Amino acid sequence: MFVRLGKILVVFALVTTLGVHWALLQTVAWTAMLAENFRTHSMEEAVTQTFDGKHLCPLCRAIAAGKKSEKKSEFNLQTQKLEFPPTRNGLVVIAPSRFEIMSESSLFAESLPQKPPTPPPRGIHV
Repeated sequence: MFVRLGKILVVFALVTTLGVHWALLQTVAWTAMLAENFRTHSMEEAVTQTFDGKHLCPLCRAIAAGKKSEKKSEFNLQTQKLEFPPTRNGLVVIAPSRFEIMSESSLFAESLPQKPPTPPPRGIHV
């Protein structure tokens, strides 16, 4: 139960952080506006009035105000120069004791030292 609640809270945090809630609210507002405009206007006029941005419903105004106030409250992140601790000048890289460069022919199965078992193992579906 706590795992499920945690997942729900993470999804909620991501949705609000990304601003998806504004898109969902705007979809609801457009749907309501379109349904209302269909009652009094033709289909072309209803779609035009819904999406032209000149005929805002109260929910659209509230969404616009919410988006605007949300952007104002964002803070400016000032970037700073990264500083790394000094390193030693005498850095030495030592190769492993057993090191071989494999030839190109050894990349194929024929050149492997172990051959596949004979007869080959049978699968479940045989």
